[in-house]
Amino acid sequence: MEKRFKTMKDRPAAERPYEKCLKEGPKGLTDGELLAVILRTGTKDCPALELAWNILDRHPVYKGLAGLTHLNLEMLRQIPGIGSVKAIEILCVVELSVRLSRASIPMETDFCSPEYIAAYYMEHMRHLEAEKVFLLLLNGRGQLLKEVLLSEGTAGCAYVSVKSIFLEAFRSEAVSIILIHNHPSGCPEPSREDLVFTRQVQEAGKMLGIPLTDHIIVGDRCYLSMREQKMM
Repeated sequence: MEKRFKTMKDRPAAERPYEKCLKEGPKGLTDGELLAVILRTGTKDCPALELAWNILDRHPVYKGLAGLTHLNLEMLRQIPGIGSVKAIEILCVVELSVRLSRASIPMETDFCSPEYIAAYYMEHMRHLEAEKVFLLLLNGRGQLLKEVLLSEGTAGCAYVSVKSIFLEAFRSEAVSIILIHNHPSGCPEPSREDLVFTRQVQEAGKMLGIPLTDHIIVGDRCYLSMREQKMM
């Protein structure tokens, strides 16, 4: 059983996140220690490191760093020692990590690669607890002109209007379009509704001269391209 320390100063120097980071660098810190450095302080009865582990264990289903992406402001504020300021700081760090993940992917002139698109959206979409459907509007060189959120909620593709898709495409003078949505289950296999909806958009695109070039479904660290799987 780990010895309980009242304050961070009571811990041996080798176990204090700041001192450990100076010696080993940030890569040498555990998830809890990294979060403790961000928190800076704990409470009288709960030092920063213990508070950090409480946060990482807060979500009833998702634990560790994965749990951070599922916590909201109210859930964080329910943790003793976490007020509005600390809760907002944590949420901002989580959002920063998502943006850093996207920024680390080099921009390509060709936005039509399913692997690239899935990687670009993975960290944003794989933790979502409800389906989001995005429309990607591309120019003649395959570059992204605009990203449009078509639907957010449990209904997924079923309640997206085909008409609204092509109104957006005409407004942006898009040459082609791509659909991308997530499956909160983590499995990217398309449902019957996904397949039917894709065919409807594909047929409309052929008639209007704005082809649907792919429909990508994002799971948990995996994806499915309907074009690659010859489902369209």
